[in-house]
Amino acid sequence: MQTKVATNLTKTEILQLLLQLGLTSAGSFAIWRKPNSNTVEIVLNETANPVKVDLSIENLEPGFIVHPFADQVDKKAYFIKASKYFSFELDKPLASDELPEWAKIQLSNQQRLSPQEIRELLLNQTLSSKTQSSKLSEDRSHFIQLVKEGVKAVQQNHVEKVVPARTKTISIPSNFNLSCTLLSLMDAYPNSFINFFHLPQVGTWIGASPEILIETKGDIFTTMSLAGTQKATGDNPLKSVAWTQKEIEEQALVSRYIVSCFKKIRLREYEEHGPKTVIAGNLLHLRSDFRINMQETGFPELGSIMLGLLHPTSAVCGMPRLEAHNFLQEFEGFDRSFFSGFLGPVNIQGSTSIYVNLRTASLQDKEATLYAGAGVTEDSDPDKEWEETELKCEIIGKFIQNPSA
Repeated sequence: MQTKVATNLTKTEILQLLLQLGLTSAGSFAIWRKPNSNTVEIVLNETANPVKVDLSIENLEPGFIVHPFADQVDKKAYFIKASKYFSFELDKPLASDELPEWAKIQLSNQQRLSPQEIRELLLNQTLSSKTQSSKLSEDRSHFIQLVKEGVKAVQQNHVEKVVPARTKTISIPSNFNLSCTLLSLMDAYPNSFINFFHLPQVGTWIGASPEILIETKGDIFTTMSLAGTQKATGDNPLKSVAWTQKEIEEQALVSRYIVSCFKKIRLREYEEHGPKTVIAGNLLHLRSDFRINMQETGFPELGSIMLGLLHPTSAVCGMPRLEAHNFLQEFEGFDRSFFSGFLGPVNIQGSTSIYVNLRTASLQDKEATLYAGAGVTEDSDPDKEWEETELKCEIIGKFIQNPSA
């Protein structure tokens, strides 16, 4: 009797197999890599109908959570329970016999699909999940007018800041290779949360978010304020960067918003570090980090509490939150869906890491819809804000249109 020799799989082959497992399961799945990590993870749930859960994250089973921007009536999020879980290291070889048993069993009944076949399988499953964006959200003149209305609202003291968004639709090329696109994003954006999730009949999204909303590990809770944007230029952009008063104030508003949330729950003991300049792909941002010991401060469920208080943050909505949200409802003109919502692994390997869904695109039929917003204060220049959104769309768009970039 011959023994089958295990072959080493390349990281592209592993990712293609994981995508095949997800897309042939008829269920929901998510694949991700955290910032500054070499570990790629997948959760898969074969339940045909996507599940929704309350946002008491400390009580959830291990899984992956996805919540839209809009504050829904049911206050619930989509949840992909980790019925099946696997992780692998990008920089370590993996033999085919090291795949988990559940994967081997599922794959034993299937031919290995080519990247082209995975593309067709993916696009066939996204036909009925087209995001309800309108032609208005693509229109430059509409966005310019939106920014002008935002500036006027700030000048009239209706809001301190507002963050209008727009969309940009691009075609998915015939040579689109999802595994190559994900690996290219991981390589290009080591400091970002690279993610892909598929919820049948709901949505299929890919992203590279630079912003943690909340993170808990053991007794430690962390969050960040991220705002201010400019293009990274030169050989050492972190050394040569200069920030305008508008950008500094925009970021300070987000930090003050986080502190105001702490005050609401009478939490006084926290560490704040920053602001400092950070790089995210081809962009620079200002960031401050906040850290709290949940045990010492007596807030064991701080993750769920802050999730409710922080979302939607002033970095994606504006300040004050209610007034800014009302402005967007009146003037923006489209449904953001999961853009500027939040997503991430919950109670996986002892930690929860939830990110704001930025630098993201929804896939449907043979098109990808890119999303981007810009923080508007009274000093905003509408043309510059449009250019900022163009740069943000490019972060994902160029990898969809050129998977091996």
